[in-house]
Amino acid sequence: MPRARSEDAGQSGPLQSGKGKTTIADTVVAKIAAMAARDVSGVHEMGGSAGRALNAVRGMVGGDRPMTQGVAVEVGERQAAVDVNVVADYGVAIPDMASAVRRNVITAIERMCGLEVTEVNIRVDDVHMPGDDKPDTDQKSKRDQQEEPRVR
Repeated sequence: MPRARSEDAGQSGPLQSGKGKTTIADTVVAKIAAMAARDVSGVHEMGGSAGRALNAVRGMVGGDRPMTQGVAVEVGERQAAVDVNVVADYGVAIPDMASAVRRNVITAIERMCGLEVTEVNIRVDDVHMPGDDKPDTDQKSKRDQQEEPRVR
C-alpha cells in the first residue's frame, strides 16, 4: 500500500484555511482515481483476478460492481498515494497505457481534490484477449446435441 507523506499541520493549503478545514474521504479519492484510470484507452477492466471473479458472481445475483474495484488509496491531509490494478487490452503498449493511467489519475485527483499525489503504482494483472467475451458456439452446440434424447 502506498504511503502519503504528512506535512506540518501549521501550513495552510487548498483544503485548510483560517475559516475551516476540508476533509476528503478515501472513497472519494478512490472513485476519482478509478474513473480516471477507466478513461484510458487500453484499460479493459479494473481489479485483480480474485476481485473480478467475486464481482462477476455479485453481478449474477443482482449486485452492483463497486466503483472503486482495483483501486486502493491512502489519503493524508495534503497528499494522496494510489495503487491501481488493471487488465490491459491485448495489443496495447503496456508502458504507454500505464503512463497514461498515471497521468490521468494524478491530474484528476490534484484538480478535483487539491491533494498532491505522491505516487501512483500500477499493476497489470491480466491481458484481455480478443474473443474472451464471446460464448463458445461449438461448446454450446455440443451441449445442445447431448441434451436431446438418444432414442424416441
